[in-house]
Amino acid sequence: MGSLQLPEILLIVGILLLIFGVGRISKIGGELGSGIKAFKDGLNGKTEEEKPKEEVKENDSKPQE
Repeated sequence: MGSLQLPEILLIVGILLLIFGVGRISKIGGELGSGIKAFKDGLNGKTEEEKPKEEVKENDSKPQE
């Protein structure tokens, strides 16, 4: 009795789509993903100023045609 089966999950997802709409759910998902990424970067000690330097190093290492 404690586990959710496929029909129950589909019913919950359908109700959430009716309440929030597709656009708002995708926005929430994007914000959740960026929040998790910021949390992981914080654990690794990365800051906003360090990110562009890493991108420049990656771009410089690529061979140019």
